Amino acid sequence: MKPKSKKTLLNHYSQWKYWLLISTLVIFFLSALPSWYGEDAAVQLSSKSSHTLSSEHVYQVLNQAGISSKRIEQKQQNVLVVLQDPHQQMLAKNTLINEFEKQAQVTLSLSPAAPTWLLNMGFEPIKLGLDLRGGVQFLLDVDLDLVFRQQSIMVGDSLKQFVRKQHINGVSIHSGDSAEVTVDLTLPEARGQIRQFIAEQYPLWQVTGQKNTLFVALSENEKVKLTNLTVQQNLQIMRSRIEELGITEALVQRQGENRIRIELPGVQDPATAKNVIGATASLAFYPVLENGSVNALVLKDQANNPIYVARTPVLAGDHIVDARAATGDFGMAKVNISLDSAGGKLMSDFSRDNIGKPMATSYSEYSRNSLGKSQQTTKVISVATIQSQLGNNFEITGVGSHQEAQQLALLLRAGSMTAPVTIIEERTIGPSLGAENIVNGFAALALGMSLTLLFMACWYRRLGWVANIALIANMVMLFGLLALIPGAVLTLPGIAGLVLTVGMAVDTNVLIFERIKDKLAEGRSFASAIDVGFDSAFSTIFDANFTTMITAVVLFSIGNGPIQGFALTLGLGLLTSMFTGIFASRAIINLVYGRDTRYAIKV
Repeated sequence: MKPKSKKTLLNHYSQWKYWLLISTLVIFFLSALPSWYGEDAAVQLSSKSSHTLSSEHVYQVLNQAGISSKRIEQKQQNVLVVLQDPHQQMLAKNTLINEFEKQAQVTLSLSPAAPTWLLNMGFEPIKLGLDLRGGVQFLLDVDLDLVFRQQSIMVGDSLKQFVRKQHINGVSIHSGDSAEVTVDLTLPEARGQIRQFIAEQYPLWQVTGQKNTLFVALSENEKVKLTNLTVQQNLQIMRSRIEELGITEALVQRQGENRIRIELPGVQDPATAKNVIGATASLAFYPVLENGSVNALVLKDQANNPIYVARTPVLAGDHIVDARAATGDFGMAKVNISLDSAGGKLMSDFSRDNIGKPMATSYSEYSRNSLGKSQQTTKVISVATIQSQLGNNFEITGVGSHQEAQQLALLLRAGSMTAPVTIIEERTIGPSLGAENIVNGFAALALGMSLTLLFMACWYRRLGWVANIALIANMVMLFGLLALIPGAVLTLPGIAGLVLTVGMAVDTNVLIFERIKDKLAEGRSFASAIDVGFDSAFSTIFDANFTTMITAVVLFSIGNGPIQGFALTLGLGLLTSMFTGIFASRAIINLVYGRDTRYAIKV
């Protein structure tokens, strides 16, 4: 008895594949839907210090000013006001600043206009770039000269201490601006001691020179590493500062060797952001020495009196993890400081051993002089006698007005810059220009897609309608994917990528349909031509899309801003085109034409 042969069904998909296709399309459709509703103008209030904001109070203030709101949401200590009329956004902000200036930071914002049930499912609109939403862009220059200068000063001071301790005479040490230290010697026998000290204590520094002059310099590789580390730390601090301002969807990227580009979509009043982003402030705590002490660091207090302090601080601002402005005795402003564990131990050990002795708190900031060089201004804001052992939490006074205390607390909370930064370029794009870009960009997309749909329907007739359905599904999936991916931003060049995706999506179907025509011409049935056509076209489609994907990945990796926006939509469009052009189109054709056994029919 012969075993029964299993007959292979042509153009057959299992049920689970159809359910997968339907589920995927539904999820991406829901993800793309909030973008259809757009966003409403809003104002956000972020509570300062320990103040608690009341949504009822905010509503009363706006109502008295004749400003209507759609809704007011309160999340912990923050309040979001969604406005009825977008033209009242600036009026609402100014009104709330006048009322809540001491209690909250007021910033412009946007809120999704989609129904609540859709937002509760976790879906949000596509994030728009600066060129579509409007906003402000800053280009910052990170001053690395000061970092190298501080390194050379550190090594120079260490050398001076070594020379004094070893009682080596006739040595003159000068710290340069480019991580270089010059050592002039009168006694040649001291050369070996200094070389040995540098080799043991600072192995990353190189010693050159002969006879009576030695040059101690940081190696080029270490300079590159220090540059990368400094810029990366400043990037992190910039992101923290922008988060403290309550600005969402900001883009902070490195540009070139020592520059940082910041884009703040939706921000139309950049003054507050500019003040905080460009500011460079830090605190340090010093032991106070007697007036006239040798080798002391002399700082000025607010009355311009000299204060003699130790050259090395007890701790610096990098140990500060939290800072809150508050009101002290007699209504004076103060800042409550919280330290990390390492900083808390340093402060605890120092204060324990120095009870009854004074400690100075210095405030430093950086600026550019007329020659474009960074200069540091340091002043002592308070000198206090240590009454008891301090820990991770303490307070500082003498910080000026309440507004100055709030600003200082914000900067300390967000972090002190590793190197000073300067805003060298500022560009503002108005919301009307952004809206015009959206209209023009999507008009081009709609025109290109309409002509493509018309051509496919006329040229390939029945199969063309399948391709059109797949193309529409492709656009839905692409918009849904853009909304789902964290950090994905749609820009004007990104819309150009969408238009290009339309062409690439139908390319997939064109290749398949032409192969089906060829197989029909060979005398195959329609069902057989469909089966062989899809299989034979797959390798060509995959190769073409894979090579284009390599280009998209390279563009996204080395590009920035608009280039990345184009590369993002191009890459995602390739993925969705492969899915809809092969999988979705095949699923539809299998159902409708997969059992058609006729020969020599027109496609």
